[in-house]
Amino acid sequence: MNKKLIILMAGSFVLLVIILAIAIKGCQMSIKLPSGQSGSIQGLIGDAKKLESKDDLFGARGLYQKLTSEYPNSREMMAWQKKVEDLNIRLLFSSVIVPGSVEYEIKPGDSLEKIAKDNKTTVELIMKSNGLSDEKIFPGKKIKVWTVPFSILVDKSQNTLILKTNEDVVKTYIVSTGANNSTPTGTFKIIEKIVNPPWYKPGGGIVPAGSPENILGTRWLGINKEGYGIHGTTDPKSLGKQVTAGCVRMSNTDVEELFGIVAKDTEVIIVD
Repeated sequence: MNKKLIILMAGSFVLLVIILAIAIKGCQMSIKLPSGQSGSIQGLIGDAKKLESKDDLFGARGLYQKLTSEYPNSREMMAWQKKVEDLNIRLLFSSVIVPGSVEYEIKPGDSLEKIAKDNKTTVELIMKSNGLSDEKIFPGKKIKVWTVPFSILVDKSQNTLILKTNEDVVKTYIVSTGANNSTPTGTFKIIEKIVNPPWYKPGGGIVPAGSPENILGTRWLGINKEGYGIHGTTDPKSLGKQVTAGCVRMSNTDVEELFGIVAKDTEVIIVD
């Protein structure tokens, strides 16, 4: 009789252990749900900040990308996405070799213009990502060169311009587009790049660069549809609205950044 009692108690103990194990596991799973700011989220954010403080921008970006993919319903989603885009630009302008770039050894007869043309990039981007103050280069020196083409997507309904490489978003900019649906839609390419452009007024006359009346701002990226392009502004308060005569308007800071990144022949897709 005592033997049966011992076996029964032992069985009850094992069953209790199994029930407790299941309950603990259930609690752990509930802690990891993305509905709130869980320890898992805070851990990833903390690790990302540590990597960024150590200038491991690539690693930090990877953790923020992990946050956006694993916790898409978080209230912090937009902040994480912006952080990813900020790190994209910092990596682009740094000397760190990342996917889409190569380490290039300068050859006799090379110039930055030739290297940029051969790789469909810009002199400005090569200079910035290598910390060059002028265009002097020497054979044997190794530099970072971006080799993957960029593309631009303008969404008129959202008044955004998205810089992409392959299908990856590099950065999203707030822009102004045309009033009364005047910005053309379709697939275009950049055919003209001008620093400090003059503005040729529709009714005649030329407004010089730097004039407060020059609505083009500090940069002009003309597309292969006459009279249309992407440019800066003297009225930053108009950004995010459909108010232009048909062009895509950016802040001067943003258009200067974009100007240095994209080369001629960059594809520009404009959608409603």
